[in-house]
Amino acid sequence: MLPDALQKLVESLSQLSGVGSRTAERYALNLLNRPAEVAKDIASKLDNLHSGVNRCAKTFVFTEPDQDISPHYQDDSRDKRQIVVVEDPFDAIAIEKTGEFRGTYHVLNGLINPLDGIEPDQLTIAQLKERVGSDEVTEIIIATNASVEGESTAAYIKNMLVDNQELSITRLARGIPVGVDIEYTDQNTLRRALEHRQAI
Repeated sequence: MLPDALQKLVESLSQLSGVGSRTAERYALNLLNRPAEVAKDIASKLDNLHSGVNRCAKTFVFTEPDQDISPHYQDDSRDKRQIVVVEDPFDAIAIEKTGEFRGTYHVLNGLINPLDGIEPDQLTIAQLKERVGSDEVTEIIIATNASVEGESTAAYIKNMLVDNQELSITRLARGIPVGVDIEYTDQNTLRRALEHRQAI
């Protein structure tokens, strides 16, 4: 019942992660109901996306096309001996926005997930191990999600680096979010909050 152009757009949008057919239909209809210039502007940005984004050869965060190494890594005020390990560049951006971290980042470009065919050698774990040696790293802070894949990836990294006596391997604390009542907190979050309780 849809015109061919609209149907093809829905099918294309459905290929995006987390976008089902119904959401794709809403996005497509939203674009159709806006002025044509909006769709043209989005199409232009999509066309330039891959040529306009590069990845740092050391940290794998996003960089400008003419930058092989990210400005954060080249910044002498950053502590290269401390690395936060994240799943994707947007996780690094979220941590950077806190203004609390002065080390560097390492983006894995995914998580270990054998069911989806994602093995450790498809991630940047080998490059992380290389950085531990070349940058004389003293602490690895693993900041992967608290999912099965995130936990198994964290365990893999820890096991790979456990023989390094000079290296501290830590994990982001898990607990009750600020502003949330205990009675509305799920049991897994409460369990982690109890496990990682701190002195006051």
